[in-house]
Amino acid sequence: MFAVIRTGGKQYRVAKDDMIVVEKLLGEPGAMVELSDVLMIGGDGKAPTVGTPVIDKAAVFAEVVEQSRADKIIVFKKNRRKGYRRTRCHRQQQTVLRIVDVSPTGVKPKGIAAKKAPKKDDAPKPEAKPEAKAA
Repeated sequence: MFAVIRTGGKQYRVAKDDMIVVEKLLGEPGAMVELSDVLMIGGDGKAPTVGTPVIDKAAVFAEVVEQSRADKIIVFKKNRRKGYRRTRCHRQQQTVLRIVDVSPTGVKPKGIAAKKAPKKDDAPKPEAKPEAKAA
């Protein structure tokens, strides 16, 4: 059984035990996440089920393998004959996931305590730093 999921503005075709690299998701290595934006589910010899735009109750459960950063991208800007040159670099943060199960009904596989993948906007706010004590 396979599924097409959407995360980080991109679509991925996944099956059980696949390893995928996606935009950063919150979660420590070893944590389970639930990806609920399932666009399509296909099976062995069956016609695929296509969502409008997503399939209700369907979910893909994945384990966070590691949080890492992609290769460095160098951005170079130049205007001819103007003496203008700028160099900038960027490394995108990414999450490596191992797909544990594809569930058309959203039922968690046995022995897995899954939690929904939080969005970047739902990240906890940093607390105010305590004032330093004068010695």
